[in-house]
Amino acid sequence: MAIVDNKSLFKIGYGLYVVTTSDGKRDNGMICNTVVQVTGEPPRLAVTINKANYTHDTIRATGKMNVCTLSQSAPFSVFENFGFRSGRDTDKFDGAAFTRSANGLVVVSRHSNSFFSLAVESYVDLGTHGMFICAVTEAQTLSDEPTMTYDYYQENVKPKPQIAPAAPGAPKRWICPICGYVYEGEGQPPADYLCPLCKHPGSEFVEEA
Repeated sequence: MAIVDNKSLFKIGYGLYVVTTSDGKRDNGMICNTVVQVTGEPPRLAVTINKANYTHDTIRATGKMNVCTLSQSAPFSVFENFGFRSGRDTDKFDGAAFTRSANGLVVVSRHSNSFFSLAVESYVDLGTHGMFICAVTEAQTLSDEPTMTYDYYQENVKPKPQIAPAAPGAPKRWICPICGYVYEGEGQPPADYLCPLCKHPGSEFVEEA
């Protein structure tokens, strides 16, 4: 019988991006690691967003977004702002300096080495997530700094979680690989479970060693 080891998914390389949108009244942004080029002529990108994120709803409503490729200079505060707070009740750009692209959306230029303005051409419903297939309407290189990857973030940017030892006889603990949130239970979090801090799926939580 074939085995599916979910931990093997962590061996796939990912970049880290800020996806920016607007609901018409307020700008919004979120951390995303699922951006893929799918064609070269014409250039198209696929961006996959969890349906629980407000960004998913705004893209569905407006049909446009910007993708800002984070560089290795991005501090943890960028991930705290765009990854651990919801745009439904937070203005993530309040007091921040930023620029805008031709489509009117925010470009997070300070810690990005490039950005892409995207127009949605089609949508694929993936159950918990939605995939947006997009045409590139604008693209600019902002710097030559190396791109922030998931591995670089884990090793060099993300603070190591300080987790107190489990009490004797306590349930097993499962750790969110993004923010360090601890889930307690005899089994891995259920398939539909989302980290309450960063919305990462429970299926990717790692059992505490």
